[in-house]
Amino acid sequence: MSSQKKVTKRELRQVFWRSFALQGAFNYERMQNLGYAYAMIPVIKKLYEKHDDQVKALNRHLEIFNTTPAVSTTIMGISAAMEEQNANDSNFDSNSINAVKASLMGPLAGIGDSLFWGTFRIIAAGIGVSLATQGNIFGPILFLILYNIPHLFVRIAGLKMGYRVGVNSLERIQKEGLMEKIMSMTTTVGLLVVGGMVATMLNITTPLEFDMNGAKVVVQDIFDQILPNALPLLGTFIVYGLMKRKVSITKLTLGIIVAGIFLHWIGLL
Repeated sequence: MSSQKKVTKRELRQVFWRSFALQGAFNYERMQNLGYAYAMIPVIKKLYEKHDDQVKALNRHLEIFNTTPAVSTTIMGISAAMEEQNANDSNFDSNSINAVKASLMGPLAGIGDSLFWGTFRIIAAGIGVSLATQGNIFGPILFLILYNIPHLFVRIAGLKMGYRVGVNSLERIQKEGLMEKIMSMTTTVGLLVVGGMVATMLNITTPLEFDMNGAKVVVQDIFDQILPNALPLLGTFIVYGLMKRKVSITKLTLGIIVAGIFLHWIGLL
């Protein structure tokens, strides 16, 4: 009886470092498939001795794949566990490896996008920009530190957890509805952060003032009494409305610059 083939910590470390190249060969046909296959090569070489078996395994991981890079290692860990099972069990259905990948990449991308693009990046950028605008060189450094601490933690912990629990976690996560709960919480936190940034970092005021019966009326003071930061909030809603109408970011950026210059020139802002 042949000994059981086992993925070691050495292969998992190689998968971790290779995962950073996930989007290095991004393509519009199969997205991140080349980067994923590249990350799985150490596992495939460890588990399969025959060249034909290695080719089949590589071809499996050349199917379309796309998810948030930070959470990709969780799926890679699960794939490593399933490849290990496939190498040791002749009755294992190798098609299930890609089926699990396909079923996980969408939900995990939703969580990853909410956490990293919609929450951690915005919080880290807000803190970093606030320091940078004061001339503090530590601003961009702090941005990288604040963003990459949770990023690297999720990459490392996700790979270990994915390999350790294999496919068993998928059923539990789906039954308990954990993905929906996490996405809801991260979306709420992200919206709160964006709201706070609008109030503290977006500075839009008007210098308009006029005389009424001999008294000077400052329009900005009226706005502040009715609703503090009303103009930044209005500007945010205008930009949001244009984005919902599918106006491109390039046009929005140029439009904001032109509108800002024009409104300042005529004395409204």
